[in-house]
Amino acid sequence: MTGHPNYERAEQLLIQTKARGYMIATAESCTGGLIAATLAAVPGASSSLERGFVTYSNEAKTELLSVPTELIREHGAVSRDVALAMVRGALEHSPAHLVVAVTGIAGPGGGTAEKPVGLVHIAAARRGGLTLHEEKRFGDAGRQQIQYETVSVALDLLTRVLD
Repeated sequence: MTGHPNYERAEQLLIQTKARGYMIATAESCTGGLIAATLAAVPGASSSLERGFVTYSNEAKTELLSVPTELIREHGAVSRDVALAMVRGALEHSPAHLVVAVTGIAGPGGGTAEKPVGLVHIAAARRGGLTLHEEKRFGDAGRQQIQYETVSVALDLLTRVLD
């Protein structure tokens, strides 16, 4: 994985979080743990990677992250509201200083006109500080490409909430 473009971003993020004594938690749906795995690929990641929640199903989002069932029913799992609720839940259910959450449609199926394949909501927060959200529409670029692009944005948002 050291040759992957996200590896260097992960490495830089971990250097910065370690210097501040910060821990990271991830809450992942469409990436299925790829953000945590990207961070874990960096030697010494244990100094900053606290935990990862893989909450692929709606039930997992509710049980592990306390995302309200009504919120998922009202807005859909792939929404700004659910991504932000996932961030809040990851902060509640971990001692991490920084959290990132992703929920989206990686395809190849599952998209609709309103929520097409490639739609991903990414949120990140620093405990007691900044919370950011971005909606991305990567298009039907292929499942793996959508996942890698999502990891890239997630690492960027984590870096932004760090400062």
